[in-house]
Order: sequence, then structure tokens, then C-alpha cells
Amino acid sequence: MEVISGKWKINLIWCIHSGIIRPGELHRRIPRASRRLLDTQLAQLTSLGIITKTVFSQKPAKVEYALTPLGKSLIPVIAVTAKWGEANRPLLEPLLQLPTPTLVQ
Repeated sequence: MEVISGKWKINLIWCIHSGIIRPGELHRRIPRASRRLLDTQLAQLTSLGIITKTVFSQKPAKVEYALTPLGKSLIPVIAVTAKWGEANRPLLEPLLQLPTPTLVQ
């Protein structure tokens, strides 16, 4: 769970699996996330061996991401989780709209 914890890591893995491999495309696909946060989580996934980052030496600079074999092994887990979410959407969606409770001290 530590490997994929983070608000956008699962989305990033799924996007890269789906063929979205350039940083700009990833930022457009996940517009609610800040560019800085996505870049941080991409770096974490790279350091964990989930994705690879290829930097092409050309002008303008070109960067592409790809899943490693370890990253590809997460796809069935993510797919099952997505299927569970879709099956339970009617129950979960109203709960996700509730404000986060505050702790009373």
C-alpha cells in the first residue's frame, strides 16, 4: 500500500498503462492535481521502480514515461479496484460528497 499511496499515483499508473506517456498529457488528463504534485508522484513512482522516465536529448526537451514489469503487475489490481468502485458507485458517491469530519478535542 505504501508504494501506491498518494492521491494520484493509481491514476498516473493507469494513464501510463493506457498510453498517456508525456508529462503534458498526464497533466491534462488529471487537471485537478497540481503540476508540482504530479511531478513529485511521478518521481516517487520512478524511484520505486514502477515507471521509467526517458529523457530525449532534443530541442525542445522530450520526456516519456513507461511502466516497468513491476508497474505492469499492478494493472490487474487497479482494474479489479476500479470494477469494485463502479459496482458500488451508487452507495459510495453520496458518501464521497460529504464534508470531511473534523476531530473534536
